[in-house]
Amino acid sequence: MSIKKKLGLGVASAVLGVSLIGGGTYAYFSDSEDTNNTFAAGTLDLTVDPTTIIDVKNLKPGDVMVREFVLGNSGSLDISSVDLSTEYTVTDANGDNVDDFGKHIKVLFLENADKTGDGWVIGDYNDVISETTLYDLQHQTPDAVENLQSWITWFFGLNGEDSGLEAGTSDQMYVAFEFVDNDADQNEFQGDALNLKWTFNAHQTDGELR
Repeated sequence: MSIKKKLGLGVASAVLGVSLIGGGTYAYFSDSEDTNNTFAAGTLDLTVDPTTIIDVKNLKPGDVMVREFVLGNSGSLDISSVDLSTEYTVTDANGDNVDDFGKHIKVLFLENADKTGDGWVIGDYNDVISETTLYDLQHQTPDAVENLQSWITWFFGLNGEDSGLEAGTSDQMYVAFEFVDNDADQNEFQGDALNLKWTFNAHQTDGELR
């Protein structure tokens, strides 16, 4: 075998040996940086003050009761809508009811004064609820923080706040109930009690590009 071939075989063997020892690795430059990231969810926190809006005894047909309360947003996220759901139970004192007591208790209005704004001046009120009985209201879910005023107040710049409830703000609410006097015999309701549960369900605004 010539010296050239011997040298060639020697170099090849050396390269193979280095490759086996190094496990096929090769050298390169590198650098790295870490990032610390956070996803923190906001909060929806709807408040009602007071939590008992009405507590009245010794009612008689024809009585009207006006009350006020405040809806507040104590959370960190804006609220887009607040749906009101109605439930009630009737205690029949004498067991002689043939009609539903809820048909005789009317909500004359539920007014959001903050959404009304200067609409008070021209009598264009922001009635969330207008002239309906508790019986009928069971099947409705009005939005308590929606601006419902007409184009008239908008045109004259008398409109109140936009719909919804921004974080850290509140809306002043007024409500009027009536025990309807239907000019008929309502003796079956003597001594009866109606327990009303209003649930205010707040919803977030739409997601956005952040």
